[in-house]
Order: sequence, then structure tokens, then C-alpha cells
Amino acid sequence: MSETLLQAAGVTASDADLLSQTVSAVREAGSALRERFGEVVSYETREELMSALAGNDDAALEILRPALTRLRPDARFVEDELAGGALPSGEWWVVDPAEGNVNHLHALPEWAVTATLVRDNQPVLTVVHVPLTGETYTAVAGGGAHLDGRPLRVSPTTDLGLGLVATSQARPDENDEVVRRIGSSITAMLFDALVVRTSVPATLHLVNVAAGRLDAFWQFAGARADLLPGALLVTEAGGQISDAQGRPWTPQSESFLAAAPGVHAQAVTTLSR
Repeated sequence: MSETLLQAAGVTASDADLLSQTVSAVREAGSALRERFGEVVSYETREELMSALAGNDDAALEILRPALTRLRPDARFVEDELAGGALPSGEWWVVDPAEGNVNHLHALPEWAVTATLVRDNQPVLTVVHVPLTGETYTAVAGGGAHLDGRPLRVSPTTDLGLGLVATSQARPDENDEVVRRIGSSITAMLFDALVVRTSVPATLHLVNVAAGRLDAFWQFAGARADLLPGALLVTEAGGQISDAQGRPWTPQSESFLAAAPGVHAQAVTTLSR
């Protein structure tokens, strides 16, 4: 989206320029990860797995951290991409240097690089770049959601029974209660929706909701880095965000739902059983 159009939508020139420079940084980090992508990375222990994941994170952060710090010197970084809950006041960069990192290690294509600027616990702008397709999704609060400059709109579907929906596992080693909630919710959606997809990462489901390709996405538990980029994209594309019971969502919520307006209430009913 051009800076002129962003300003016409009420977005300040500083935020419009910041978005453009954030896109450049995220794309550069994506290129670094693409160079590391190809063969399945083998590991035999949890320690070897964590080391391989950290290698990808570090390669992207070597680019993202200095670039984003130059853009907003006073903004702090969220160090743990799996962390949730509210942030202290002020500006924070919530970055996932390799969203879907485990897919990258397994030579699967579903992974991305994300960066979201959060100001006083409200996402201001976000960039999601998918290196293997070259797609870049962007959103600015009040300025709409876009894919490579083209406006995004959520699905017009009004019947959950005709809907394609998705869910994701927020992190490994979830507690027993969360695992059971995930399982029962999938069962409920298998009865009420047309097709249910289950895969990681959450962000790539959420960009599909924003683009109108999916009708709804839900998740139990979750991290800020998983959900904030998609929450802003879906909201700016005309979708609805809540927890699974239909209450306002915050990073402290125990569940998350993003849906086209026409199926949101039906999805809440299904997930509230």
C-alpha cells in the first residue's frame, strides 16, 4: 500500500514509513532463512532439536534486531517468542524470526518471518513475509490489511457448514487440559464445519483468514508472536477477533478465535460446547 493511501486512511507518515522499512528488514531476514532451507535437518535428542531451531532464529535475528532497533531505538524486544500475556507500557517489537521453525527443519514450506510493533499493548503495524512464495502481508492499525499492496478482505461466508476452518498447536508439551480442549474442539468442528485443517504455524492460518481463503481459525493457549500479527491482519481485513467464548481477546486470554463476521457467532457456539 502506498504511503499516500495510508495517510488517506488516517495512518501517520511516520507509521507509513516505518511499515516500509520494516518490510525491508523482514524480507532480508526471510532471504537468510531461505538460504538455509532445503534438506531435512536430522536430530536424535531434544537438545539437538533446540540447537537447530536456535540456529534459524539467530540467523534471522542477526538481521532483524539491528534493523528494527535503528527504526525505533526506544522500543524494546520480546526475547521469548513463546511468551504470552500483557506487555509493560511503551513500544515493543514482537518478532518471530522463524514462525513455523519446525517446518523449516523438516523441509516443509509452511514457515514465515514476522515483526509486529506493539504500542501500549496495541499492535500498531505488522509484517508477515513468506519467503518460499515471496508473499508479504502487511497491516497498519486503521490502514487496512494488504498482500503485496493489494487490499485483503475476509470471507463472505455465512454458513459454518460450508466453511473451511483451521486450528493449530500453540507449542510443544501443552498441559493435559489444553490437549483435551484441542481434541474436543476439533471433534466439534468436524461435526459443524465443512472441512477442518490442523497444522502449524498459527500465523499462516491467520493470513489465510485475512485473505478470505479460510473462514475461521481458533487456538487454545498461544503466544503473542503467534497471534498478534494475524489478529491485526484479520481485524484490518474486516474479520472478528475474540476468545473461543466470544469475549474480547487480549494476549492474556486462554483461547483465540478469528473468523469472518458471517460465521463468528456459529464458531463460538461450536467451541463453547
